[in-house]
Order: sequence, then structure tokens, then C-alpha cells
Amino acid sequence: MKTVLAGLSVAGIATFALSGGAASAERAVPVPAALHDVAKTGGSQVAVLAGGCFWGMEAVFEHVKGVKSVTAGYAGGTARTATYEQVSSETTGHAEAIRIVYDPAQVSYATLLRVYFSVAHDPTTLNRQMPDSGTSYRSAIFPQTPAQRAVAADYIAQLGQAHVFKAPIVTKLESGGFFPAEDYHQHFYDRNPTYPYIVRWDKPKVAAFKAGFPSLATKAA
Repeated sequence: MKTVLAGLSVAGIATFALSGGAASAERAVPVPAALHDVAKTGGSQVAVLAGGCFWGMEAVFEHVKGVKSVTAGYAGGTARTATYEQVSSETTGHAEAIRIVYDPAQVSYATLLRVYFSVAHDPTTLNRQMPDSGTSYRSAIFPQTPAQRAVAADYIAQLGQAHVFKAPIVTKLESGGFFPAEDYHQHFYDRNPTYPYIVRWDKPKVAAFKAGFPSLATKAA
């Protein structure tokens, strides 16, 4: 994502979008539902997940029924260095992440994790997602409660024992604050539908979510 932002002109974007940049829809990995889940409570709950470029992560979860809002941002570092320029240096300890506010009466924490592991990112690549590399693109879950931490740990173990993926899961459970990214990163997928990175990597991801979880996807997916 860093090289795409730095090196593409408007003309280049148009050329890419009209050429072979578009990818056919990827397929969701068929992962089983979690054996354990966070107990339902009244009101909204929050989940924080990191899995590569936050544009695509945000786009997928914005199309999940029961999700009220998704914010792109930085997790795991300090507020002082939570800027795109500094995080991109790969020296701040942040991960590009999303903060999901959801209604537990409509979608559970474990269901969000199922989407996360199945289609939102690849949990088997260390410090890398698709063309992006660096610790800021790591696979990490930032539990907001002890119950979330227990459910996430159990689910990672469950998927590992089931050998769902050909390679080991590298997703880590981490702690730390969440800091919203700059305004131009928010809802980037919706505001920039022909941007080459979106066309090549994120539209197939959203399509895969819609195909793999039709009952969970909103009509807008």
C-alpha cells in the first residue's frame, strides 16, 4: 500500500483500472464456527483486529450485518507516533488495524473472528499481507476484554488443530490502544472504487466475503 500511495499518478490509476488490474473474486477459506463465544450483553461491543492494509479490512467488516461502524487506525503503539508517515517507517510498533463497533444481538465476536480468519486476511503470513510487508501489516488480535482474549485464543487453537490452513497460523494476541487513522484513510474503499489497490486486492476480498457468507452480508456487499 505504501508504494501504491507514493508512486501512482491519476493517469496511472486510470490505466491500471482499465487494464488487467482487476482480479477475479477470491474464495473464502471454509473455516468452522468457533466452539466458544463471548456472552451476549446489552448495548454495543468493540473488537479491534489487525490484518494488513486497513482499507480492505474496513471494507469487509463494513458489509457485515450487525456491524455499526468500522474505523481504520493504528493499534499496539503510542499515540505520539500514530500517524501514517511514522507507522510506515516500521519503527513505531503499531499495526494497521480496524476498530469494529457491533451489536452482539445481531453478530457475535466469534462470528467476526470467523470472517477475519476466512476472508479478511491471510493468518499464515508473518508480517506480510499480499503485496505489503512489514510489522505494521502483521496478523494480530487486540482483545478488548478477558472474555474476548479467551475466545480468540481458543479459536486459534481450534483452527490449528483442525489444520484448516496449509501453513501454521501466526496471528498473535496483543494489547495496546487504538488510534484512528487520518481522515483520508477512512472509508477509502467506498470513496475510491477505481483506485488500483482497491480494484486489485480489496474488491475480490469483499466479493469473496459476499460469496462465502451470504446470510451475513448486507445488501450493499
